[in-house]
Amino acid sequence: MDILYIAVNILVFLLLAPFFDGVVRRITARVVQSRQGPPLMQTYYDIFKLLGKQNLTPGNVGFKIAPLVALASIISVIVFFPLGHEVNIMTRYADVITIIYLLTLGGVAVLLGALSSKNTYASLGSSREMITMIMVEPVLAMTFILGAVKVKSLGIGASVASVAGGGYGASVIIMLIVYLAALQAFVGRQPFDIAEAEVEILEGPFIEFSGPNLALFKYYLLLKQMFYAALFVVVFIPAVKTGYYGLDVLIQIAFISLVYVLIAVLGSTHPRMRIDQAQKFYAVLIAASLVAIGLSVYGI
Repeated sequence: MDILYIAVNILVFLLLAPFFDGVVRRITARVVQSRQGPPLMQTYYDIFKLLGKQNLTPGNVGFKIAPLVALASIISVIVFFPLGHEVNIMTRYADVITIIYLLTLGGVAVLLGALSSKNTYASLGSSREMITMIMVEPVLAMTFILGAVKVKSLGIGASVASVAGGGYGASVIIMLIVYLAALQAFVGRQPFDIAEAEVEILEGPFIEFSGPNLALFKYYLLLKQMFYAALFVVVFIPAVKTGYYGLDVLIQIAFISLVYVLIAVLGSTHPRMRIDQAQKFYAVLIAASLVAIGLSVYGI
């Protein structure tokens, strides 16, 4: 069964991440901008089209391996994810530090690719990406630590299930609000798509990438978006267990789709922040998450 759980994790994320991106694009177009918008399958078409294009590289190794490292890191994270509220053998042999490390590795791969391209816009985007990582990753860490404090364990399954499973105390409510406030930054959507900022710095870190390399980076970003949406569901929504693994997975996917609706609405109704504004916002989130951890230590 462990192999089945791992395979389902990877397949569900690989197949649905582009679809959910299509949902976000459709909601943005029809609900907010009053236009037809692209078909729901448009993201799949975009990725397949890029895979058929030619790779243009500056010739250095860092530029070539960055997309592979980024995609491998997020797929590794997905393997550990308790989809359907079922832990697999990989989840049992890892902890939340492993998840944080792998997510950070994906961000480092983006920085590596950007800096290896030697493009001015890519360098600017990479500096913004680095600031975002430094300011946002602590919020993710605090989310895991909140659960770890409750169960006194860094295990993935126990720590993520204990947050909502233990009831909505003051610490959980504060962390839930903080996570929702940081969600757009986690998934790289407006108002926190500062590193890419298409109309400002022309996709920033990815400006020099093309063809299959760009497709791998696009898939990495899509999978990362779905992971953070799914993490919110697992951590902050009490588990709905029917006793049937397939049905439990479908219920989780339904909740994840609702999170994507929220991402679409927030992204299409809020203008992009400046990097200095974002830094102040991130600082408030870090302070609030520390308050939540302090309250959880005292069982509040």
